Amino acid sequence: MHPELLKILPEVRRPSRYLGHEKNAIKKDLVGAIHESPLLKVALSYPDAYEIGMSNIGLSILYHLLNAQPHIACERVYSPWLDMEEKMREHNIPLLTLESSIPVRDCDIFGISIPFELTYTNILTLLNLAKIPFYSRDRDESYPLVLGGGTGAFNPEPVAEFFDAIVVGDGEDVFLEICEVVRTIKNKKERLLALSKIKGVYIPSFFEPIYKEDGTLLEIKPLVEGYTGVEKRSVSDLNTSFFQKSNRTTYEGGS
Repeated sequence: MHPELLKILPEVRRPSRYLGHEKNAIKKDLVGAIHESPLLKVALSYPDAYEIGMSNIGLSILYHLLNAQPHIACERVYSPWLDMEEKMREHNIPLLTLESSIPVRDCDIFGISIPFELTYTNILTLLNLAKIPFYSRDRDESYPLVLGGGTGAFNPEPVAEFFDAIVVGDGEDVFLEICEVVRTIKNKKERLLALSKIKGVYIPSFFEPIYKEDGTLLEIKPLVEGYTGVEKRSVSDLNTSFFQKSNRTTYEGGS
């Protein structure tokens, strides 16, 4: 665990939120793997407090699905509570993953759920704490791919500029395809072009929103030839779709 994080845990409420030692949590050997075949590191986030994010079955499915792949290490991130956020800023502690306490900034993919409108500001808080620029246009290859998804992704425009790519629909199949692109293509422009060819992936920077004088949306103009819209990605058969065999168990108490 990050040494500075250990120092401030006694000063915040419910410190067990930030430990990541639950039963069935998955922690891969990130250091040992570097010398053989580097793992693709995915930080999967729900932009709300730990207790709320833990109950999201969609992220739980993706967490176990990604970690079932030998070449992927997926770790969780939740929004710190106000007291923890204050301490992190005071001690200059970046946003860290729950399992291994690695900086989210150092991951390959930062996946953020877009559940509903009230979490929009938390999305910005997560990016700010991770020391990642808000806007996709300000990020180069040195930053993780900021990927959105979830029910709120069906109306992505209010937050579209903050994401490099957004999954529209179910993520069980498409996420593995995205991981393969990120693993094999490092140039940001080429990577986004490759992602745009995956069904269900929306690349906001490949479109230009046109507004009326009153501020309402008139149209969204495609900027890349052949990429004029996004078709929802759906799991065709729930009987054969991936589902985890076990769930994580949260702590009891945790004052």
